[in-house]
Amino acid sequence: MMDKGKTADPASPEMERAAAQRASERARVARWDLNIAIFLFAVLILVIILVTYTKMGIELVGPIAAFGLGMVWLEGWRRERQLYRHFYKEELEELVSLEQASNKTVKAAVKSTIEETIEEQIQKALRQRWQR
Repeated sequence: MMDKGKTADPASPEMERAAAQRASERARVARWDLNIAIFLFAVLILVIILVTYTKMGIELVGPIAAFGLGMVWLEGWRRERQLYRHFYKEELEELVSLEQASNKTVKAAVKSTIEETIEEQIQKALRQRWQR
């Protein structure tokens, strides 16, 4: 996680698209949590009780069920939006840090290759000098 005082390195458009896609997938999966499932079962139980044990007709129970299902959908949609914002920040930070880590790794590999190349050239020159 980043502190509020620190600014992130600018991310490329490809990174932003990848972060948005991954965040969207994660949020879509996570929107149906236990609270929404419990609420949905409560609506189902209420509809069953109203239809079975009371003299209420389907004209009254139908709108109650539709309202309950609408509330479930609205809560899932609201939760998905919240999770998307959170997951987007998380994914973007992760992609930026991975890119920075890979850049450091590449720079270290290039440096060690250059050092090895210079060392090999020195050893070759020394061998040629000793052979004379």
